[in-house]
Amino acid sequence: MDNKVFLGGGGPDYGSKQGLALKYANRHGLIAGATGTGKTVTLQILAEGFSNAGVPVVLSDVKGDLSGLAKPGTETFKLHDAFTSRAETIGFDGYAYGASPVTFWDIFGEQGHPLRTTVAEMGPLLLSRLLDLSEAQEGILNIAFRLSDEEGLPLLDLKDLQALLTWIGENRATLSLRYGNVSVSSVGAIQRRLLVIENQGAAHFFGEPALELADLMRTDAQGRGMVNILAADKLMASPGLYATCLLWLLSELFEELPEVGDPDKPKLVFFFDEAHLLFDDAPKALLDKVEQVARLIRSKGVGVYFVSQHPSDIPEDILGQLGNRVQHALRAFTARDRKNLRMAAETYRENPRFSTEEAIRDVGVGEAVTSMLEAKGAPGVVERTLIRPPSSHLGPITPQERTAVMATSGLAEKYNTALDRRSAYEILAARAAKAAQAAGEAEEQAEATGDPMAREYNTARRYSGSRADRSTAKPQRRQTDTFGSAFSSAVIKELKGTTGRRIVRGILGSFFKGR
Repeated sequence: MDNKVFLGGGGPDYGSKQGLALKYANRHGLIAGATGTGKTVTLQILAEGFSNAGVPVVLSDVKGDLSGLAKPGTETFKLHDAFTSRAETIGFDGYAYGASPVTFWDIFGEQGHPLRTTVAEMGPLLLSRLLDLSEAQEGILNIAFRLSDEEGLPLLDLKDLQALLTWIGENRATLSLRYGNVSVSSVGAIQRRLLVIENQGAAHFFGEPALELADLMRTDAQGRGMVNILAADKLMASPGLYATCLLWLLSELFEELPEVGDPDKPKLVFFFDEAHLLFDDAPKALLDKVEQVARLIRSKGVGVYFVSQHPSDIPEDILGQLGNRVQHALRAFTARDRKNLRMAAETYRENPRFSTEEAIRDVGVGEAVTSMLEAKGAPGVVERTLIRPPSSHLGPITPQERTAVMATSGLAEKYNTALDRRSAYEILAARAAKAAQAAGEAEEQAEATGDPMAREYNTARRYSGSRADRSTAKPQRRQTDTFGSAFSSAVIKELKGTTGRRIVRGILGSFFKGR
């Protein structure tokens, strides 16, 4: 299909060939459906189609199945006959097996090149979302970022932010006068949250060398767009980190790419799998940010496609901007399921030949109800569609095959070795060491000059700093002790003894007896 990504077609009970027009591919889209209905294969064939059209793709591989894009399908595969039969049924002329150019990425650096960013690039809003901070805690985080700029303290990795927060806690009295209340409890709460995400793997995500967006937008020697696959099977154990990572990528694209208007094809297509993780319990400020990005990023030539089980997982303000839709089957086992099914059907342009609600409920695995944008960006009439078979391998590739792909990417030398430049942690540590050295030199100088008060002060410091001295030495009585204080001490000592206890019992006994 000219200037379209071929999706599928039909037989006697289906509509005509369906394709996603490249001109409208930056108007965003939705792939929805219950578990096991074929969403992953749909994502795979869309990635193949965009890549063949010269459009780079970014997608997350939650189950590991999408790594098969790097390997061509084979005739020995058990579904080969079913694939070739479907290709004939839907009129997929020239169907053949083939691999797509793939680059593997992994936050943990295990199944792909390390994907990193700096704390400064993440910014306080997304970092607050990742840490699930309260309003007061988010305020302190904003103070940290302001101080980072004003004091020349670069925030590159987690230890930089942890060191700066410690410095803020130590200087809270001065900072509170300038920025508002800075409480020790709020600083401590942020530090605990940082420790939690550090244990979840965020320490791998924050650091250098940071990702350059140009490395996501490459093409191969044949002009095919690179398919960038982020390994997310391990990352899904930390849903907050997963959602924040992908949202950060979107935000960076939005901030850095120039305006291009309505290009003939997208500059990049971004697939956000398990999209509900982005919106679950998200604060309004974050939802507003996502909506802003979704509205404006299309003018920068980027198409965003959300993949989730149900359209209701996507907020309405964002759902209304998703013009290209592939809806796999939704099952209606409960009253709530039936309500959601009816709501999903109402978002499509009706086809007089069938009931959209019944079609969404009845389509089988590998089938879908589709609606693509047509001329002037108008939504197309909904159609039942047999999804085309993939040309690449269906299922995961072996670790050895993955390693071979990574070795030919040309990015290993650039990203595989972590850097640790001088930043906030090192600068603050140097300041503390310098201050300690200055204090020590002042102490030595005071002793050398024979200042008796300085010697007494330094002796007291050494005395109080020694645990052994504190536990064994007896305090000496000051010469300023008066006769009254000595007499008081003697009286208290006597009252603690046997005579004192008798006197107290006598007084108290007379008191209660009188009552």
